[in-house]
Amino acid sequence: MDSQLIDRIYESCFAPETWPDVLDEIGRVGGTTGASLIVSKDNVLRWVASPEPHERAERFVKGGFLRRGQIIPKLFALRIPGFLIDLEFFTPEELDREPVYQEVWRPQGIGWGMATAIPIPTGENAIFILSRRMEHGPFGRADADRLDELRPHLARSVLISARLQLEKARVAGDTLAALGVPALVFDETGKVLAANPLIEELTGFVHWRAFDRVSLKDKGADQLLRDAVASIGFEDSPEVRSFPACDAAAEATMVAHVIPIRLSARDIFVRCFAALVFTPVTRPQAPPVELVQSLFDLTPAEARVARSLASGKTIAAIATEGSLSPETVRTHVRRVLAKTGCDRQAEIVALLTGIVRPRI
Repeated sequence: MDSQLIDRIYESCFAPETWPDVLDEIGRVGGTTGASLIVSKDNVLRWVASPEPHERAERFVKGGFLRRGQIIPKLFALRIPGFLIDLEFFTPEELDREPVYQEVWRPQGIGWGMATAIPIPTGENAIFILSRRMEHGPFGRADADRLDELRPHLARSVLISARLQLEKARVAGDTLAALGVPALVFDETGKVLAANPLIEELTGFVHWRAFDRVSLKDKGADQLLRDAVASIGFEDSPEVRSFPACDAAAEATMVAHVIPIRLSARDIFVRCFAALVFTPVTRPQAPPVELVQSLFDLTPAEARVARSLASGKTIAAIATEGSLSPETVRTHVRRVLAKTGCDRQAEIVALLTGIVRPRI
């Protein structure tokens, strides 16, 4: 077996962007042009493919073919530690009735497939899929045998990749803890991958739920958290979403930040999706403009208006002092209300002047 290819398989653990080229070489070993790698967990699909089957892999994932038909369920049910050829378990007539063959492969002249499933201890399943054009004939056992020599290396590679991602999550949490910041890191399903001790002690703010899920005890803040997580990935979503969160007794307030974690688009194992970070503020009076701006993602003008409100100034006074029209000031106030999650001006004042260190 090609030792350079084996080295490249392990390189993908640390450089996920190399997977397309590695899959291209795996395809050549199996007697075809390229391959695809699909990762499934809790109904979340992530995938990467070499150039030739890339479009088919995308249609496979978006069309939900992982759960349509009989091929993939049989692949998992058999639990054979090797590559399986479609014709070894299905007749040509049965393959003709398979949805992915009918709707994706056959219209493009693709007639034959081979795959293997690798369960990962982190709860994910990695599936390597190869396909071949109709005129080239079905895969043979010799093709599968060559790939079976690579399969132990593929299995170790995907396992190491998954473990590395979990380690990244743990290190991210520990780094924030070293800075005195309570934080946790979660994936796109909302499952907590790592949490530092500081946030684990915030029992008045955070409700730890089953299956490594969390919610905030402040119902309004919890809804803002859900909205922030749902908006991650959209072009017009903010890089950071910040909002106030009270403890269960409504006696202490912190500022919660949902921070997207930007990783490689092809980093498909146990992806760290975002971090939830809490910022305790200890100043008894309204914090300075710079702090207000950074905590709540305000523009400089919005931060100055918020600080002025907390200082007891009226809209008219703020307008006069800043050479602004009252309507401009009201516009800033509405934006501050939206960004801080407050409903009334009085809540902004209470938030900025009454934030205290939470009791841990």
